[in-house]
This record gives sequence, C-alpha cells and structure tokens, in this order.
Amino acid sequence: MSDSDQQRRPPFKLNRRALIIVLIVLVLIGIATTAFFVVDQTEESVVVRFGRYNRTAAPGLHFKLPFGIEQSYNVPTQAIQNMQFGFRTNSPTRNIGMSGGDYPEESLMLTGDLNIVDVEWIIQYRIAEPRQWLFNVDEPVGTIRDISQSVVNRLVGDRSIMDVLGDERPNIEILAQEQMNDLFENYELGVNVTAVRLQNIVPPAGRVQDAFEDVNRAVQDMNRLINEGREEYNREIPRARGEAEQVVQIAQGYAAERVNRSRGDASRFENVLSEYRNDPGTMRTRLYYEMIEDVFLPKQDASGADISGRGVPELIDRNLSNFIPLLNLQRTGETVTGGQQ
Repeated sequence: MSDSDQQRRPPFKLNRRALIIVLIVLVLIGIATTAFFVVDQTEESVVVRFGRYNRTAAPGLHFKLPFGIEQSYNVPTQAIQNMQFGFRTNSPTRNIGMSGGDYPEESLMLTGDLNIVDVEWIIQYRIAEPRQWLFNVDEPVGTIRDISQSVVNRLVGDRSIMDVLGDERPNIEILAQEQMNDLFENYELGVNVTAVRLQNIVPPAGRVQDAFEDVNRAVQDMNRLINEGREEYNREIPRARGEAEQVVQIAQGYAAERVNRSRGDASRFENVLSEYRNDPGTMRTRLYYEMIEDVFLPKQDASGADISGRGVPELIDRNLSNFIPLLNLQRTGETVTGGQQ
C-alpha cells in the first residue's frame, strides 16, 4: 500500500448504520420542534402552507407540516386592545387624558364655527377576523389610527365648539364607533371597535382656555346653587304642607265640634220647649233653679275639682268690707233730692 492511499483514508471508519440512525434522530427532532404548535385561549392561529392561507386553528395543541412547509401565526382575537390619540400613557397607574397635549398633531381640531379645540380620545377594539388582519392590509395599526383620526375630526368639524364641549359629547362617541366599524368592514380589516371614549376636550392653552374655565366654573356654581335651592325646597315645602294640613284638620275638627254642639243645644232647647208647653209653671221654676245652680255652684268632677273654669264665685267685695256694694244714703254734706247741696 502506498503512502498516497493511506493519506486518502478518513481518520475514522464510517458506519453506515450509525449514520442512518443519526439522520433519523435529527429528522424526528426537526419534526417534533416544527410540526406542533399551541394556541392560547385568547388567540386564534392562522396556518399558511408555502405562504398561502390554509386554515384557522382554534385554541389548543395542533399539528402542521414540519420544516417550514406550514407556518402558524397566533392572533389575539379575544383581547381588547387600546389605542390612544393626543396623549400616551406609559404607566397603567397614570390618569388617562392628563398628558397635557403631548401630540398636538393628533388632538388639535377645527370645529364647525371655526374654533380650535384640543380633543384627546381612546378607542378599544378587538380583532374579529385574524385572516383579514394578517393579509388584507399592510399596516393594520396605522390604518386604524388614520381612520380613527379622520372620523373624529369629521364629527368635531360638523359641530360648534360649545356642542363639542357640552351635550354632543356622548353622540360623538356613539357616531364615531359606528362610522369606524363601517369603514373597517369596507376595508376588510378584520377589526371591531367596541368603544370610543373622549377623554379630555379643552380649548387651546392661553386666554381662550382661561375664559372657558371661568365659564365652566360659573356653570358649576350655578348648578350648585340650583341644587342647594332644590334641597331647601324639598326640606321646607313638605314641612309647610304638613303644618297647613294640621291647621286645616284642627279647623275642621273645631267646626265639627261647634256644629255638633249647636245641634245638641238646639235639640235640648226643643226638648225644653216641649216640656215648657206641657207645664209652664213647673218648667219656669226648674229653669230658675238650674240658672242659680249654674251661676253660684261651679261644676266639679268626681274628685271635687272645678272643671267649669270660673272658680268659686265671690259674693264679698274685696275693696269693701261688705257683701255686694249698696248705695250709701248717709253721706254728710250732700243733698240727694234735686241734685243740689
């Protein structure tokens, strides 16, 4: 054997069987790592074969053709995503809409009465069709942002600044959501807007904003005074009505008492009159005794207490030391007859 033949031989002896086993193991590893994929509960997976759409996989463990023949793209279809306009929040603890106009190119708008207003808003959307989301539009996030800005600018431009700052705010949110969904459906973007919320609407900074803040404070003071007046009204009017009802009831009771007493007196007088006609002499004597008793004897209850309210009659004059005062006929130096001295 020559030296050249020895140099051509490999340093180790190749075993064809071992080589086949190694290749099989590598193929199995490749299949295991590229043929299975997992889809989360909040996702759906779009599977493409040689770059063309093949199917959409639901949550769970799935098989696909290995070695890049089929590829899967998981899309979060159940998660609600937010997009902010006119401001950005880097921390979840930061209050939404308090960035102070960091993106004026998004928030500054022209109203229908040619005033400028600073509007900050957010939209909440969900990916409804993962296939459309992946393949129909090159930049779906940028498209969502452009369409949202266009819709809100158009709605604000159709209204006056006072309407935007006041009562039209809920209508703008509702119309913006409807119009965005219509445009997304026409573009086949695969997105469904679930909410549009206007966060901060203010005039431009400066004297205009100061004037609007003064107006807002005046409106708040007016509403506060109105609420205080209503509270006072609700407190006083029922009490006054109750007192008036009480007075009416007392008057009605007094009227009923007087009517009943008058009817009783009339009935008693008729009875006395009937008896008087039967025996006038006896009745006159009886009436005389009753009058004397009523004048000189107070009415008393079972315990002997006076219930007439007049007390015991006094027959003695307190200023004189005598009974009922009598005319003094023994006056010295005076002549009674003729009225002369």
